[in-house]
Amino acid sequence: MGMLARAAVLMSPLLFCNALLDLTGLNEIKGVWKGSTTLPCAYVPVKDFVQQTLMWTVVHDQSSGTVFRRDGSGDHILLSEYRGRVSVLKDAPGNVSLHILNLEISDRGAYTCQVTWRASNNSLIAKDITTKVEVVKVAATKPVIRASEPGLTFPAGAGTSLTCVASGSPPISYRWFRSTPGGKALLLSSQAELAWDSLRPSDTGKYYCEAENRVGAGAVQQSDAVELTVRDLPTTGVTSENGVGYPEKNYTTQNVPRTRLSLYLIVLIALVCSAVVFLITFLIVCIRKPKEAIAREQQLLQGVKVRVIMRNPSPSLRTTM
Repeated sequence: MGMLARAAVLMSPLLFCNALLDLTGLNEIKGVWKGSTTLPCAYVPVKDFVQQTLMWTVVHDQSSGTVFRRDGSGDHILLSEYRGRVSVLKDAPGNVSLHILNLEISDRGAYTCQVTWRASNNSLIAKDITTKVEVVKVAATKPVIRASEPGLTFPAGAGTSLTCVASGSPPISYRWFRSTPGGKALLLSSQAELAWDSLRPSDTGKYYCEAENRVGAGAVQQSDAVELTVRDLPTTGVTSENGVGYPEKNYTTQNVPRTRLSLYLIVLIALVCSAVVFLITFLIVCIRKPKEAIAREQQLLQGVKVRVIMRNPSPSLRTTM
């Protein structure tokens, strides 16, 4: 009895830890064809119990095998159809979930997560959990339009973009339209994003997008329309008081021609006035100059007469003398 009691004492920690090292996950998961999914598998790490191996196996309708194995030598993907599509997080103690990318219809099946731990006394404990995976094709949902910036009112010259977002099995094709008078729609783009580098006032209007994939009848899903508004900007500055601008005092482009016309008139009037002053001055100078010349000639003539008389005095002048 003493030996049995001691053995029970030694085994009790292992039994306790064995109860703690349980795997948690889901019984069933539905993945979307061409999408990605995660098969959860996790446990709470326990001191003195080290993970030795991790294996993910699958059982399909007609085949089975080991998808993923992690041991002391590293990670290994053993089934070729899963290479490049499956992974398990590293440096995440207790999280051994399997991530599968680009799901195929053939990926449906039962996936088993099996973890083996080594205890401090070199004994091994193994646990497993199984998840059933279904891969379905989902038709595209009604798309939603997302703007790169809040609001749909922009100044001219700004850049923005609209993105069409829908869920469903990829690939999903998108188309952008603009509503026109008469109920017709103008096709703008076949991409998920509709972008403008420099908006113009003529870009103002209603826009909507369509989404479609190849699931079922391939019904086209149409989004609700959104209205984009582009406001033109004045070309001149904003008058302000104390440095604060008041939009109601903006000078628009209509005032520019009037300002230029007034400036031209002022310059023209100044030139005309200058020309008139110059002409009057010139005429005055021309009129005064002949009078001064005549006066000088008269003075010269009188001087000549005096000299002649002095040289040839008349008889009466001689008698007097």
